[in-house]
Amino acid sequence: MVNLRISTRSYSYQDFAPLFEGPVRASLTKDSLKNLKRSHHCLLAQIDAGKTIYGVNTGFGNLSQIKIDPKDQKVLQLNLVRSHASGVGEPFELGLVRSIFVLKLLTYVKGYSGIRPALAEKIVQFLNKDILPVIPEKGSVGASGDLAPLGHMALALIGEGHVFFQGKKMVTKTALSKAGVKPLVLHPKEGLSLVNGTQVSTALGIKTLLDGDILLKTADIAGALSVENSFASRKVFQKEIHALKGHPGQQSAARNVYQLLDGSKIVQSHTNCGKVQDPYSFRCIPHIHGASRDGNASAKEMINNEINSVSDNPLIMENGDVVSSGHFHAEHVAQAMDFLAISFSELGAVSERRTYFFMKGVEGKFPPFVTKTPGIESGYMIAHVTASALASENKTLAYPASVDSLPTSGGQEDHVCMAPWAGKKLLQIQHNLRHILAVELIVAGAANQIASPNLQPGKGTEAVLKILTSVCKYQKGDRVLSGEIESIAEKIQSGELVNTVMNQLSLE
Repeated sequence: MVNLRISTRSYSYQDFAPLFEGPVRASLTKDSLKNLKRSHHCLLAQIDAGKTIYGVNTGFGNLSQIKIDPKDQKVLQLNLVRSHASGVGEPFELGLVRSIFVLKLLTYVKGYSGIRPALAEKIVQFLNKDILPVIPEKGSVGASGDLAPLGHMALALIGEGHVFFQGKKMVTKTALSKAGVKPLVLHPKEGLSLVNGTQVSTALGIKTLLDGDILLKTADIAGALSVENSFASRKVFQKEIHALKGHPGQQSAARNVYQLLDGSKIVQSHTNCGKVQDPYSFRCIPHIHGASRDGNASAKEMINNEINSVSDNPLIMENGDVVSSGHFHAEHVAQAMDFLAISFSELGAVSERRTYFFMKGVEGKFPPFVTKTPGIESGYMIAHVTASALASENKTLAYPASVDSLPTSGGQEDHVCMAPWAGKKLLQIQHNLRHILAVELIVAGAANQIASPNLQPGKGTEAVLKILTSVCKYQKGDRVLSGEIESIAEKIQSGELVNTVMNQLSLE
């Protein structure tokens, strides 16, 4: 089990990878506890001085002009949490919930939220006991905090709603009783601080970045296998050619494809074929994959910045001032995930085009639809149609969520960013992309089995072909393909395909 120290150091999305693998052990550093105590004392001083503080002694949103009597301030926080737990849909996966908890802690330990150390320690206790709130996936517009989903997170902390305890869904009270954990009693500002923030949006961003690292490499692998087995040129991927363009992602993609094909006798077999140029979907792999890589790099920077930002309102400054801003607004995360949606949709679009090329056949090498016996068999005709359907779906899903806004809270929250929807549809795009790439890999592998079964493949593509032939029954000709597509997609998602290749060579 991974031990996670929650401190004020800088974190990267990659630090969250263990949270998606299983339970973790978390703890707060001494400096973190010191910051929490200082911030809480500052808030108490302002309350004692009679200052008007949004969400502490006022109502919320468009009700912020209503003053709240001191005797009702704890009830205010309780009512807030209960009313905000209004999400719908399937629960978020447990890795996302762990990430939401950790992101909330990272904001708290910077010392600008005013909450008691006991609240942060309660979140740590939930993590360590493997008590994870059931958080419905729909209900946030990504501004004024991810209110509805964070409301469900907060609901579990106070002993209400439902949780997953050691992987099993149950009533929160039952889980707390089994684990020997007492529910949290909310103090002033604590309910507000729990539901405020970009933690759900950012957790989705983290998940898409982790999955994206695998997909970017897989796209280059699939492209290389298609280049090799369509008898396209390797020369166009040479380093000196792409040094003439200043895009790092383009140069990385070119290097990857070039080295994946190192030592390929298939490539060498058509050195003097006389073909002048290959279609864009082959020749421009570095340019298209590279743009997606550079878009991904920009999104990484934005999401990493959000991970290390304070995301709360109002803020308790170090000099004791209480100030309001909009740090709960997830516009950066929304736009980052919209960039990623375009990037990964494009990877699927160009992969589908390469698969389409195989459907036409290559004269003297393999027949149309990569069939063994054309006419009697349909080959991979409909596998390509499936890839086309998924690529088209991705194009629709790539429409930016962040350009949409519906005013909420009686107009007080008059511009929202829809970041959670940007994340959810991006996850669907990535799911589709895994299957589009799986189809390309299977079809390119089939072409290899017909045209070049006795020729040495490249150093990297050889490892891929071994995986493909262990799963795909190429010798049977026409067969049900859906299971093979799913199996290869799973090997992509798990990282098995990329890791197998990287045992042979290094990919960027």
